[in-house]
Amino acid sequence: MSRGREYDGAITIFSPEGRIYQVEYALELVKRGSPIVGIRSDEGVILAAMEPQQSKLAAPGNSKKIYRIDDHVGVAVSGLSPDARVLIRQARYIAQGNRMTYDEPVDIEDLVSGVGDLLQRYTQNAGVRPFGVSLLFGGVDDYKVSLISTDPSGSYRGYKATAIGRNSEKARKVLQDHFRDGISLDESIALAVDAIKEAADEDVSPENLNVATVPLSTKQFKGLSDEEVKKFL
Repeated sequence: MSRGREYDGAITIFSPEGRIYQVEYALELVKRGSPIVGIRSDEGVILAAMEPQQSKLAAPGNSKKIYRIDDHVGVAVSGLSPDARVLIRQARYIAQGNRMTYDEPVDIEDLVSGVGDLLQRYTQNAGVRPFGVSLLFGGVDDYKVSLISTDPSGSYRGYKATAIGRNSEKARKVLQDHFRDGISLDESIALAVDAIKEAADEDVSPENLNVATVPLSTKQFKGLSDEEVKKFL
């Protein structure tokens, strides 16, 4: 068996066991990131994210974990926020390019595939490192309601419900126990909040919990206000 120290200095080298240690290190970083949860229902998709604890002197609203990509799709991030910004910018380029070329909103899976291609390129070129972030895309296109996650390797997978980040095993246990087919959008929000509360290391409040929805009826990304979040807490 090889020692990882001999093979983790470059991104382009496989170990004799077929491992790329730099990608595994990036995956470990994501596991320490802020918990995020996504749930897909017949009525739409919801994203929820716990904000990192900030100094009392920090200006509110400057640290975000959920972003709008286009009218019909948003993304939650767990990991390094600077890395996430690069990928979010790429996702917005893909979405706007599709609108300019075809005059229609981008298909969610095509969007995630394009971001995954960029993630994968950073696992095979010398002089770079993998992105230290996982993204959870949620949206509604002309075909279906979608919830798709990516990881630093560039792979992606669709889910009915999932959690990423710190204590994600606890959050996923809540989702596995309580998710059901036919769940409503409001029930999905309540379940996501419960999952975040289970994974959080601190008290959850409207100030440190972000929630966004994309209802099937409107196909419009909408972030919930503090008052709206409060009723689900």
